[in-house]
Amino acid sequence: MPHWLDVLPEFALACLILAVLPGPATALFLQRSVRDGRSAGLAAVAGNEIGVFAWTLAGGAGLSALLVANRVLNHAVHIVGAVVLVWLGVQAWRSARRPEEFAVGTAPLRGRSPAAAFRASLISIAANPKAAVFGLTILPQFLPATGPVLPTVLILAVIQLVIDTAWCAGVVFAADRAAGWLRDTRIRRRLERTLAAVLVALGFGLAADAR
Repeated sequence: MPHWLDVLPEFALACLILAVLPGPATALFLQRSVRDGRSAGLAAVAGNEIGVFAWTLAGGAGLSALLVANRVLNHAVHIVGAVVLVWLGVQAWRSARRPEEFAVGTAPLRGRSPAAAFRASLISIAANPKAAVFGLTILPQFLPATGPVLPTVLILAVIQLVIDTAWCAGVVFAADRAAGWLRDTRIRRRLERTLAAVLVALGFGLAADAR
């Protein structure tokens, strides 16, 4: 039996726990879904999952250990990630929609298209050192002690991708289902600004971790 089948139950559970834990990605999915619609939310998920997959492969290759071994690089990545999150939060706060912008059928405004959501999410996950934690501390526990490691890394990375994508897409669809309730301009604007504030707070928290 392949090694990855032996560790599949425990690995799948670890992936599910990691996906469910709220963080910057969850706040970004919700903020884009609430403000720009389901397509933008799913585009943000796609950008995030590309980054998650890349971080997992890097962790399996031992590259994420460099962030721990090199203190200067670790701090630099934390600061970049913090700046990105704060910038996204400030932009979201400033661009909270006016009532007339909720009209059905209006074209996405600049910076609110699915492509913009994809880019924002990809930049966020690429600059988030916490995404490397899985590859550094969890994934190695499920790799074989002897023999080729790369095939197992690839298979486990795909499994994590499927689980994480399913959960994150579910978050977006749940937000979309609440669209009727969110048609109230005041409720929607307050929620947008709350999520924007969460992004800023997470950015400051990431910067604090760099100390």
